[in-house]
Amino acid sequence: MLLVMDIGNTNVKIGVYSDDELLASWRISTEAQRTSDEYGMVLYDLLKNQGISFKDIKGIVMSSVAPSLNYTIEHMCDYYIGIKPTVVDHTTNTGIKINYDNPKELGSDRIIDCAAAYAIYGGPLIVIDFGSATTFNAVTADGEFIGGAIAPGMKTATESLVMTAAKLPRIELNKPESIIATSTKSGMQSGVVYGYTGLVDYMVKNMKKEPRLSKAKVVATGGLSELIENSEVIIDVIDRALALKGLKLVYDLNKPQRAGEK
Repeated sequence: MLLVMDIGNTNVKIGVYSDDELLASWRISTEAQRTSDEYGMVLYDLLKNQGISFKDIKGIVMSSVAPSLNYTIEHMCDYYIGIKPTVVDHTTNTGIKINYDNPKELGSDRIIDCAAAYAIYGGPLIVIDFGSATTFNAVTADGEFIGGAIAPGMKTATESLVMTAAKLPRIELNKPESIIATSTKSGMQSGVVYGYTGLVDYMVKNMKKEPRLSKAKVVATGGLSELIENSEVIIDVIDRALALKGLKLVYDLNKPQRAGEK
């Protein structure tokens, strides 16, 4: 079995594959204060609940945009499972070409999202990830990542409002019935949800003016992607498991051949 982990700024997404089947997946909060033992016990319980033990894991691959956690997670994998994970970065063979001024700056989450989307849906592509940041990623028909854009995430923007405006409350991010709100809560929901709908609509329309992206398929992922779905924005596919699929793809492209590995 293969353990895949995408370490984000807010959540750690974890999945277990048997051959090409994703048996189970989870999200746990990203907490830099946790020790490798604490992460090990959390992972042990998650796997045990699915009837999986550490000894069933034969390979591990991870991506991370939280460098402070990398050593902790790598140490946990080595100590509890006895396997050093494959860590994805800009030098890893992902099946796409990276055209970026400084590839070292490119987040591995964007790399695996684009690699998975290109392998599954073909190109050209605009891949949008609604996470702690909202990222827009452009991939040409021949699999070349040519850049994109980064905006604050929806939750990040909402939290900024709460932190900087004393009378604004914390809210649940739901789409209100009307864009014209009649309460502070629904006003914040309208501003964030419909405001980000407008942001996405503008970004997609203008990215498609680039000749290589004129016929791009729009693939969305991330926990808040469903808030933009069914709006005027044209999103062709929502794939919540895109990062986990990307990690599996990258591992398969780079793994050493192990006899009997499942």
